[in-house]
Amino acid sequence: MSVIRVGLVGFGSVGEKFHAPLISVCPMLQLTAVVERNSTRSQEKYPEVEVFKSLEKLLEADAADLLVIVTPNEFHYSQAKMALEAGKHVVVDKPVTVHSHEAETLHGLAREKGLILSIFQNRRLDGDIRTVQKLLQEGTLGRIVHFESHFDRFRPDLADNWREKEVPGNGITYDLGTHLIDQAVLLFGRPTAVQATILKQRQNAVADDFFDITLHYPGIHCRLTASCMSNVPMMKFLVLGEKGSYIKYGLDVQEKALKEERLPEGPNWGLESAEAWGQLHLAHAQMSYPTERGDYRIFYQNVADAIHGKASLLVKMEEAILVLKIIEAVFESNRTGQRIGIE
Repeated sequence: MSVIRVGLVGFGSVGEKFHAPLISVCPMLQLTAVVERNSTRSQEKYPEVEVFKSLEKLLEADAADLLVIVTPNEFHYSQAKMALEAGKHVVVDKPVTVHSHEAETLHGLAREKGLILSIFQNRRLDGDIRTVQKLLQEGTLGRIVHFESHFDRFRPDLADNWREKEVPGNGITYDLGTHLIDQAVLLFGRPTAVQATILKQRQNAVADDFFDITLHYPGIHCRLTASCMSNVPMMKFLVLGEKGSYIKYGLDVQEKALKEERLPEGPNWGLESAEAWGQLHLAHAQMSYPTERGDYRIFYQNVADAIHGKASLLVKMEEAILVLKIIEAVFESNRTGQRIGIE
């Protein structure tokens, strides 16, 4: 099978620290092109790549088979559409678009052209959520009645970042909320309704920096929350069931490693030290429960396999569309103060 040429559209922090390294270690992918409007920084790390000043120029040169869109959210739809219309496979960093109807258009276009279209939902491949999946699949906790997921950080000062400016798709709900909702849907499927509070808690904030979302499922209370003003250790996951409970603190180790520019390879990649494992509380026992290996490398290997017809996509557009419909309902709930049903 031929190696797939990859073009990275955007070389900001996420493109440089996450996508480029993960693409570079995938044996079936070759990073051949990067779109950078104002510099050629990508060539410092990847001398073999060709730098283009626009997506249009990259497409004109036919320099890649797979395009990875890692630009601000407001450009995802137009750039992914342009790439698909040019006959290219596409990966879009989450969220795939700002609006669900845009995602539906892209989904239809990809199907019409027989192209692969997926979303970089890397947090599905965190070790902690994979551990929760294992506990649920094995029935260790029995019937689940409560699921709580946090993603808290202490960033009291506003950053000079598009996510904190007055642009479409800004704020923490489209950023971290997309991850937490996707994980909940992965575990429990489509909720029946949502209720939400979305706030701007930092002084002079124009983008939301706090959310508290309840997803309604029959028999399960599902709470998802994130804050930019939390400077105390908060649990990452809390799962309560008839047979016991599981609680986990701390973030997956891969983000820190990638930000420190450690290459994602080797037998220890994604493994968490035993002192960071979550705690399992059963009726007559309490124990540390080993965290599964986190492995973002699986995502791009799956995309390559899907392009070659060897596998179905790990992250499907139908799931991304549902996540966006939930996000839209979340904002509607916050605006009206009402519970909003999910069609």
